[in-house]
Order: sequence, then structure tokens, then C-alpha cells
Amino acid sequence: LNIGANDVANNVGPAVGAKSLTMMGAILIAIVCEASGALIAGGDVVTTISKGIIDASQLPNSNIFIPTMMSALLAAALWINIATWVGAPVSTTHSVVGGVMGAGIAAAGFGVVNWPVMGKIAASWVISPVMGGVVAALFLAFVKSKIIYQEDKLAGARRWVPILVALMAGVFSAYLCMKGLKRIWKPDPLIVTAMGVGMFIVAYAIMRPIIARKSEGMENRNKSIRELFHIPLICAAALLSFAHGANDVANAVGPLAAIVDSASSGAVAGSKVGIPTWVLFVGAVGISIGLMLFGPKLIRTVGSQITRLNPMRAYCVALSAAITVIIATTLGLPVSSTHICLLYTSPSPRDVEES
Repeated sequence: LNIGANDVANNVGPAVGAKSLTMMGAILIAIVCEASGALIAGGDVVTTISKGIIDASQLPNSNIFIPTMMSALLAAALWINIATWVGAPVSTTHSVVGGVMGAGIAAAGFGVVNWPVMGKIAASWVISPVMGGVVAALFLAFVKSKIIYQEDKLAGARRWVPILVALMAGVFSAYLCMKGLKRIWKPDPLIVTAMGVGMFIVAYAIMRPIIARKSEGMENRNKSIRELFHIPLICAAALLSFAHGANDVANAVGPLAAIVDSASSGAVAGSKVGIPTWVLFVGAVGISIGLMLFGPKLIRTVGSQITRLNPMRAYCVALSAAITVIIATTLGLPVSSTHICLLYTSPSPRDVEES
């Protein structure tokens, strides 16, 4: 619930601030995509949170292990609740990872922490914002080169905006086949590639006439181009919400999965922690309810009170964050979408001058 109240604002806040989505539209898209990401692709990072941070075998029995994981959950929930109450976007990932590590140290000392895994997680917290920034800068440079700085801006937008949306659709469908559906079907690389290419073609065929029709009668100026980026921004926000659900649901249900495994077996959670579907469902429902009840406050903070992004810049931020989070989720690394998004929503001098 606290993840939905605080963290999800990073995904749809830029789209609301850029006026591509209404508050209600943003909440509905986020609920559907966050829940889908949690249920379809939420397993890899859950495993890292539940058994990778501390060595459960060093805890004497389940009577110690279960309260340890409960303490981590309660501490993180309390801190995120306070942050949401004061309107501060914080990292739920950092909160839960720190909570699991701190509770483990309190229960069995510093030796219980799996320091190599913690090193990888900490490194990903440094690398992911840098990677997100590089990808965002490259996308923005591409948009400026191929559209904004062209003599005929509208012609550039008609050519490239459908391709950008189609690329997102193709890459996402390939990712969904490769990672999200692996519990029921494991396609070979050729089928994954074919699915990605097929979805690219379908999305391009749909988007090209839509952008052409939308651009009719527009003036050849930057303001018109920004209008054409509302659809790509909405798609990028939806993709980021799915990726966020797949990664951050682990913050809540990782410790829960470990508790369920330990309680059902009567022993400390071993090297393989089962992840029942209902555990992922608990996380998905909690995120959705938290977003509905308390999300708008943080969405406004991220979308307009920190800085207002035009649709092009907001699109680059959302898409780069989605790509970064998807890569981290594939590797089983819990990363902070808060850091990835907020680090690159600060205004440039040119933004300030234009406003």
C-alpha cells in the first residue's frame, strides 16, 4: 500500500505534469500496468529480497527468522508512510533492503549479511541512475536531431514518432515473452524475435495514420511537436509502470514470501524460496489500493512541484527509466525508480528561460 502511495508517482507524474494524462487517467493506467507487472514478471527480484540479502542459514530457527522479516517489513512500511505523509518521494527499494539487512544484523550479527550480493545491489543503485541519464540524453538528442532541429518539424514527427512508439511495443512484447511468460511457456530466441518484430509492425501500422491525422493543420513549430508526443509519453509511462510493478513488488512480498516458506515448512527459508501466486497478488492489490487512496499527492509533487517537463523531455525520462528498470529486473536487482526518474527531472537552463 505504501509503495503505491509513494513510489508509483515517479512513473506517471511526468505525464500528468506534461498534461498528457489527467490524474484519473494516470491512476487507472498505473493500477493496470503495476498489477500486471507484479503478477506476470515479479518473481526474479522477489528471490533476491527474500533470500539474497541475508544468509538465513545462520539464523537458529524459524522463531527468529519470521520476526526478523516481519521487522524489516514494518520498519520500511512505517518510514515510507511518514515520507508519504510529508509529501517526500523516497525509495521503497532502499527502505526494504536496509530493513532486511538491519533486522538480520540485529538477529545474528554482521556476518549474516551476504555482502557480495549487497555490493551488487549498492552498485546497481549508482549505475542505474547514470545509465538512465545516458539513455535519456541519447533519446533527447535523437528527438532534437531528427525532429526539432529539422526545417520541416512536422514531417520529422510524422516519420519518427510512430517508429518510437512501435519500438517500445516491439521491445516490450519481446521482454514479455522472454521473462514474463516463462512460468507457463519458454519460447526460443527466434520466436521472441519474431514476436517483437511482429508487434513493431502492428504498432507502426496503427500509429502512423493516427499521428498523420493529428498533425493535420498544425503549425511548423515546437509547440505542435510537443502535442504529438502525448501518445508516446502515455505509452512510456505505461511501460515504466509495468517495469516498476515487476521490480518493486518484491519490496513488499519478498520478505512475505520468505515468511510463508518458513511458516509452511517449519524451518528457516532455504536457498529456494517458493513464490506462490497469491503472494504476488497481495503485492499487486496493495500497490493498486495505495495508489488510489494516497497517490495523487505525490503525483502532483513529481509532476509539477519539482519541475514541469514538456512532453518530449518527460517521454525521454519515462522511457529511459523503463529500460533501466527492465534490465535490472531481468538481472534480479532491486533498483530505485525514484532515483532514476527524479535525478533527470530537474530543469535545464533552457527550460527556465523558455518558461
